[in-house]
Amino acid sequence: MKATKHQYDVLVVGAGLAGLRAALEVAPVSKACVLTKVYPSRSHSGAAQGGIAAALGNASPDSLEEHIFDTVKGSDYLGDQDAIEILISEAPEIIYEYEHFGVPFDRMADGRLAQRPFGGHSRPRAVYCMDYTGHVLLHTLYEQCIKQDVKFFSEFYTMSLIIRDGVCRGVVAWDTQKGGLHVFHAKAVILGTGGYGRAYKITTNALANTGDGLALASRAGIPIEDIEFVQFHPTGLYKQGILLSEGARGEGAYLTNNLGQRFMEKYAPGKMELAPRDVISRSIQTEVDEGRGINGQDYVYLDIRHLGEQKILERIPQIKDLAQKYLGVDCVTAPVPIQPTAHYSMGGIPTNNDAEVLLDGKDKKVIGLYAAGECACVSVHGGNRLGTNSLLEATLYGRRAGRSAVRFLRDEVLSSLPEDSPDDSQKRIDEIWSKNGSEMPAAIQRELQASMTTGCGVFRQEEGLRQVQEKIQTLKERYRKIRAIDRNSIFNLDLIEAIELGNVLGFAEMIVAGALNRKESRGAHFRKDFPKRDDVNWLKHTLVYRDGDTLRFDYKPVRITRYQPQERKY
Repeated sequence: MKATKHQYDVLVVGAGLAGLRAALEVAPVSKACVLTKVYPSRSHSGAAQGGIAAALGNASPDSLEEHIFDTVKGSDYLGDQDAIEILISEAPEIIYEYEHFGVPFDRMADGRLAQRPFGGHSRPRAVYCMDYTGHVLLHTLYEQCIKQDVKFFSEFYTMSLIIRDGVCRGVVAWDTQKGGLHVFHAKAVILGTGGYGRAYKITTNALANTGDGLALASRAGIPIEDIEFVQFHPTGLYKQGILLSEGARGEGAYLTNNLGQRFMEKYAPGKMELAPRDVISRSIQTEVDEGRGINGQDYVYLDIRHLGEQKILERIPQIKDLAQKYLGVDCVTAPVPIQPTAHYSMGGIPTNNDAEVLLDGKDKKVIGLYAAGECACVSVHGGNRLGTNSLLEATLYGRRAGRSAVRFLRDEVLSSLPEDSPDDSQKRIDEIWSKNGSEMPAAIQRELQASMTTGCGVFRQEEGLRQVQEKIQTLKERYRKIRAIDRNSIFNLDLIEAIELGNVLGFAEMIVAGALNRKESRGAHFRKDFPKRDDVNWLKHTLVYRDGDTLRFDYKPVRITRYQPQERKY
């Protein structure tokens, strides 16, 4: 089958906040398009609920310096402080830009933008729209892109990057709706493909979050940075993993165990339920492991009854809706069962502060390739992300990626397109369609997710990680024996799921190897057998390369500007 060819100045892969904001930046001055595996308004950025951070000082006095320090401390001192300073300093501009785009943020009585507290922040700085913040931001950016005549290729699955001699020349993608490969030839490519929560059984992430961008980069020889740091959100709906916004705790919700105790007073007495996510997730898991889960089960309660029905409906109505629909619990009259749920990837494709992808993870750039949002690692989140900093990072660094691409276009001539560009992707598809084994991809996926949740979750130790490592090797062998049921080209979701499973197996192996390799506890990575942070040996970023079937580690220093590491207490 001959691949269809397209030519653009800038190609954006992914239609979440990072991808859309990048596209919006380049569209007025170039021929740009967006490839997305789902329809743009279904991108996972829309699932974010609680808010977007900026030191506006509307609800209480605040400063950029306080927001910077909170983020550095929240990262457990693994965040690169120059990148964090950019993130925080440009945050107010991002908020007002959104406001001018038409985002209907909640407001105070005097008309200024409302701000509420969030975990790990010393001041109320979450700007929000009830608990639908990500949804309204995503739809607003999509509207702006339509206004700028951005071309969208929806339900296109990106198979590979076209990189030759250190220059990115486009991508190869599969048309899910109609079938067939398409080669997109471009001067610049911007990746905004999101995270990889579907490696876990209990997760807030959509089915589409299978780490595709990380797989694209890794296959192209680019290392993945700090992949061992996986954030678990404390309040996932029990058994479902669906996000219940941190905005609930920002509004004053309680966490209670089977004794009715607000147990956070034991773990973070200064912050209680507004401690950072890694601290609260470990606290919940400790309560469960020590037998204080509700009814002896693996959950605790999120209690918002005392807020009253009016405030719940005004500020956090989605929580009421989700608890009622999925658990049959009315949060106005009863507490909601919750448990930690895999939520966010701090690690990702290494970039510099201008969102340029780094071929060696350090200094050498891939010419014409950029990344932003959750698939990228700048690194502004280090070992643990503060809530509401993700929507900010995706938007701000998406904008920076777009601006970098615009500067690049001024002098760049379109590189030649290799004739064999689609060959590797076609070979992978043919291999899947030729398989006639006995294994089903869905069964392999379920076993992987269960193993990752048990052995590489909130708490980790060598024995459990080794077991997961062995399990992944077994599953990789089984993956080679899958059976292709549907060999049609049109809307073949079996094909997409098989490709995605290969991606998930690849980066899950990296997560576990990184967790085994980092012999300390820092941020969201907690080793029971190495429970202390070790700044002497591990104040550094991990870079993991894939060389065929083996993994190779390298490291680079954390960029420290103003704040020297100190003990992290809340």
